[in-house]
Amino acid sequence: MTPLKKRITALIETGGPLSVADYMALCLFDPQHGYYTTREPFGVAGDFTTAPEISQMFGELIGIWIRLAWESTDKPLPVAIAEIGPGRGTLMKDMLRTLARLAPELFPVARFSMIETSPRLAAIQKKTLATTDAAVEWHVTLDTLPQMPLIIVGNELFDAIPIRQFVRTSGQWRERCIGLDEQGELRFVAGAASLDPSLLPESAANASDGAIFEVGPARTALMDAISQRINAHGGAGLFIDYGHAEPGIGDTLQALRKHRYADILGEPGRADLTAHVDFASLAATARQHGLDATLMTQGDFLLDLGLLERAGRLGAQADTATQEKIRGEVERLAGPDAMGTLFKVLVVRF
Repeated sequence: MTPLKKRITALIETGGPLSVADYMALCLFDPQHGYYTTREPFGVAGDFTTAPEISQMFGELIGIWIRLAWESTDKPLPVAIAEIGPGRGTLMKDMLRTLARLAPELFPVARFSMIETSPRLAAIQKKTLATTDAAVEWHVTLDTLPQMPLIIVGNELFDAIPIRQFVRTSGQWRERCIGLDEQGELRFVAGAASLDPSLLPESAANASDGAIFEVGPARTALMDAISQRINAHGGAGLFIDYGHAEPGIGDTLQALRKHRYADILGEPGRADLTAHVDFASLAATARQHGLDATLMTQGDFLLDLGLLERAGRLGAQADTATQEKIRGEVERLAGPDAMGTLFKVLVVRF
């Protein structure tokens, strides 16, 4: 039993079942035993690989998007360029290299920021960016960013923000919680809290007992804060994650460890917990603040920005093995059977 599992068991014994949201928050962000506060999740040696770790082309194309977004918002100066949930700093490193080359009028005067809650990850990011020419600032929250137009990027950010789940039980929607079985092991149970029927999609009308519906109030709150900032000062936002374009019924909560699916309740704190992102809800939140919101697949987004052309230039003078590697990277990033369709891109603009 992991130390965090012991703590969670004690919490349930004392106060009753935990919501899925509370369980996720403890597993991912507990100061002593949380996944993101204690473990190295990224890359081949970790538990999952994100797009910036797959290929430099991803970050380079995001850098191009930043330049285009800045130009489309009338080239405001000064301007803050931020990444939220920046992992190991690989994406920012590739973006900075691209902006230094392609946006010489922007790069020297922009305020570059990383928004990171984990001191351990912030230390890794500082090492990654130690050789860059930009002066990068670190912030724990969005609130301390400079008050100016903002261009913000979040890659695989929202999937790790805790969600609430509701399970259909005897014709009613009850909050799905984590309790204890007769042997004292963690198990899913139906809690007392019920769901406002107005939040349900049309597909819920014929849902049978055991069906799951997910809502992400914490995700909505973050998008609300970002949208308020862009509405007040101008700018744009780019958010990339795996998820669905329309809300529906289904259980998408999953645990990953060593690049394989793991038991969600098995070893709290030692596996990554994520759930698919409801992009329709995020887009609706942005529009409530008067922002334009456009949703597309990652494949379409990267191809429109010139993924194939960039791959061609990288491989033009390369040997056969390198060319094959680049082709594989293109397929992973944009192929319909890889990240190209499952991952969505939400662009919001003032």
